[in-house]
Amino acid sequence: MKRFLPLAILLALTACTTTLTNLTPRTAQRNPNGLYPVEVMWDSQQADIKKDTIKGYVVVGEDAYPMHRSPMLTNRWEALLPIPTDKDFVNYRFKFDYMYLKIPAPQPSSKMSAPYQLQVVDR
Repeated sequence: MKRFLPLAILLALTACTTTLTNLTPRTAQRNPNGLYPVEVMWDSQQADIKKDTIKGYVVVGEDAYPMHRSPMLTNRWEALLPIPTDKDFVNYRFKFDYMYLKIPAPQPSSKMSAPYQLQVVDR
């Protein structure tokens, strides 16, 4: 039993990982409508997450903008982020809320990404 304990711990640590990978470029050309696409990849090996409860957001300060799944890629999420014309950059994070299976009833949880910055440059 003792020789399987390290393997069991390693499997437990790697089996429950959820990673958020920012797919948004660091800079974007300024556009007249002030909306800039952001995209993130959600990758989770956590089997107890109820997939139909996952909701993604882009968080800027106190504002949270809802994201939606990319049409053909179920692990990619996207949104249009509004950036005022007087701003040259915005700091943002990705946040995902979801339910996971737990006895006696499912419980809420969330995952927040590291902070990122999108710089808007003139042409």
